[in-house]
Amino acid sequence: MTRARRSGAALLAALIAAAAFAATAAPAGAKTWIVSGAGYGHGVGMGAWGAYGYGKHGWGYKRIIGHYYRRVRVEKDRGSDRIRVLLATRSGDVKFDGATKACKRRLKPGNTYRAQRHGGEVRLLSGAGKRLAGCGKRLHAKGGKTIDIHGVGSYRGALEAVPGGSGGLLVVNRLDVEDYVRGSLPGEIPPDWPKHTLEAFAVAIRSIALSTDVGGKAFDIYSDTRTQVYGGVKLESKRTNRAAKATRHQVVTYHGKVIQATYFSSSGGRTESRFLGGPKVPYYESVKDPYDRYSPQHRWKFRFSQREMDSRLGPYVDGRLRRIRVLKRGDSPRIVTAKLIGSRGSSKVRGDTLQVALGLYDRWAYFKKR
Repeated sequence: MTRARRSGAALLAALIAAAAFAATAAPAGAKTWIVSGAGYGHGVGMGAWGAYGYGKHGWGYKRIIGHYYRRVRVEKDRGSDRIRVLLATRSGDVKFDGATKACKRRLKPGNTYRAQRHGGEVRLLSGAGKRLAGCGKRLHAKGGKTIDIHGVGSYRGALEAVPGGSGGLLVVNRLDVEDYVRGSLPGEIPPDWPKHTLEAFAVAIRSIALSTDVGGKAFDIYSDTRTQVYGGVKLESKRTNRAAKATRHQVVTYHGKVIQATYFSSSGGRTESRFLGGPKVPYYESVKDPYDRYSPQHRWKFRFSQREMDSRLGPYVDGRLRRIRVLKRGDSPRIVTAKLIGSRGSSKVRGDTLQVALGLYDRWAYFKKR
């Protein structure tokens, strides 16, 4: 099973994150830990701020992609162009309108209908609750331009309601991948960024969507950061729609296979060649990323009191923390493993454990105590 690996937050959220969080006051006269670092995210693949800089300086989208993913090609996809996106789960009925047909019944798009779970199957009801049809294992409702799912949003393509494993219904949007890109691209990077940067991300987003399968029979991908942020029609913008259209059907391939064209917010100036704990992938390489200097997280600094460090790292250190010694870094300076030296002994931790415990933007970090 493959999936797009992310930093744990949408890029758009990363871009507006307040740098003020990087400084916490220490009591007067107390020892202070200074954590200096760079970047925001896992560092593998395409850095958003670096791509922003390349686009700003006139690089075309294929050249941008060729910088971040090595020995790849940008070409038209020859496979399936339909994907299924999990939008939500519902314990009760799923109400919708805008559909013209469902469960072999013609519907009025201006009317509201319901999908209701009945044992291991789904049935179609009117808005008032009258049974209209049995739908078997899946309700598939299609219509005109959009389907409006009450409490969820408005989406192109079709609505599918599928019984969930723990009860209730899975709310799934089945649609053309091109419409998916339109509803996802502005959720990942700002629509006012350079044209060629938007185009590079349109290709990457399409590639991830077509190379990911997390749900088996019910759905292919998530609509949140577990895959990519997808918000449907409400997220679409003219500029990102144009970028999607300009790169229509284009994907990133390696030896003819669509790749996981992963991306993240800020590289700190150099990307990483592999995910922590993951295998070496031939099209991921550590490359210089000079235009990452545009990022507000290109360089950052945290300050912690001794008490804060002992509290945050308490589950991983034996006694009071005295020193942090980095044992191994990646091809970029991101921490792979480190030793926590405490007053009663030492312990070894992974870089991501250290990052999460201290609330750092990235694993690219150096530690000083003064």
